[in-house]
Amino acid sequence: MKWSQLYSTKRTGTKERTEANPDPVRNSFLRDYDRIIFSSAFRRLQNKTQVFPLPGSIFVHNRLTHSLEVASVGRSLGKAAGEKIAAKYTGESEQFIEFYRHELASVIASACLAHDIGNPPFGHSGEDAIRSFFTELEGEDREIIHAALTTNQIRDFEYFEGNSNALRILTHNYNEPELGGYRLTYTTLASLVKYPCCSAEGFDKKSGLISTKKSGFFDSEIRTYEDIATVLGIPRKEGYYQVYARHPFVYLTEAADDICYRVIDLEDAHRLDIVAIGTFMRLFLPFFEHETNPYTCREYIESKLANINDDNQKVQYVRARWIGIMTEKLADVFIDNEDKLLAGTLEHDLLKCLPPQYAALIDEINTYSVKNIYNYKAVAEIEIAGYNVIGGLLKEFVRAVLRPNLSKSSKVLKLVPPQFPVLRTADSVYHDVQSLVDFIAGMTDLYAIDLYRKITGITIPEIR
Repeated sequence: MKWSQLYSTKRTGTKERTEANPDPVRNSFLRDYDRIIFSSAFRRLQNKTQVFPLPGSIFVHNRLTHSLEVASVGRSLGKAAGEKIAAKYTGESEQFIEFYRHELASVIASACLAHDIGNPPFGHSGEDAIRSFFTELEGEDREIIHAALTTNQIRDFEYFEGNSNALRILTHNYNEPELGGYRLTYTTLASLVKYPCCSAEGFDKKSGLISTKKSGFFDSEIRTYEDIATVLGIPRKEGYYQVYARHPFVYLTEAADDICYRVIDLEDAHRLDIVAIGTFMRLFLPFFEHETNPYTCREYIESKLANINDDNQKVQYVRARWIGIMTEKLADVFIDNEDKLLAGTLEHDLLKCLPPQYAALIDEINTYSVKNIYNYKAVAEIEIAGYNVIGGLLKEFVRAVLRPNLSKSSKVLKLVPPQFPVLRTADSVYHDVQSLVDFIAGMTDLYAIDLYRKITGITIPEIR
């Protein structure tokens, strides 16, 4: 891959732009950011669980606040990495220097803003609920789906992935006549796809490829990603049908997310009295041990903490400082691995490329978080609720499509908005089931609960 080919102003659903964007205020990549942040799909993230149940008397992060913070960190990473690339390749074109010095930051911020836009209600348990529903289908329902769908299409549902769903949300036209969805640039979309492979070849951790850890596009979006890869010069992995090397910018998007959730989940847990202040400091202060900058060394950090009274303010201060040093370090790691990035052979995220002393500290945070946060009672309760609600909705709507002869089916399908068309023909099973999954995965936590209660008779809706 080449730095000069890895960006393009071409958008989904439109012809390639041949002239420069004439708008002096909003370049093509700022437009991407604006289109995402003003979208209803992004707005709905305010009522989707990040880790802890919503709502609560103590405000913690939801998917929207998390995404905004990741975008902020991603902008800094993009700016830092872009400046380094522009400074190294001074002989490149003016357009090249302009993009890396000023526009890469907007690309990474946009990709970060949308990185969770495909996640269903109830956090990752929503993904698991969708997967379990289709994996555990029995009898006639299973026979219909397995007879009508290809292996890859079946795995789209049995291995449902929020990352793949993000690309679909951003590029699918949802029953509108104009194609291209949000019509984002290929550059922003490529910076979002963490696992560029199809469902049939994904979820293979034994391959040693980071691309196949999960999946990045459904069967319905294969052609879209093929076009993106062709324009940006992203190569296929040898020996695979639909597995590609990662676009280098993806590593920056991923790094911003990795930085944020590792510290912010613990900050939320501290606010909820799940994690003690001493534990938080024990996990994060060691990162400042080897800092040579007088304003980021541990001695300076501890002197500042001594002048802060409120424990929440202490956590916020360390969080801010930690994000700052991690952003600097990972921007350096990105450039240090330039050859592998361009060759498509870096098979680890940037955090794993840090020096051993930092990697060990990250592992300690991971271990503690899994044991004490992600398996916390309230988190488990919301996950179980997610299974029941998502599973219950899928049972009602998918059965209505697969068995149209049932008297209840037509009534159930009247609840599906027209933007999720159901054709109910012999060869539209994949399309129809995907429309229903689009509908359910796009719900907020509260809307999913409300609809589940109504269609199961727990709550009788009022006539309005």
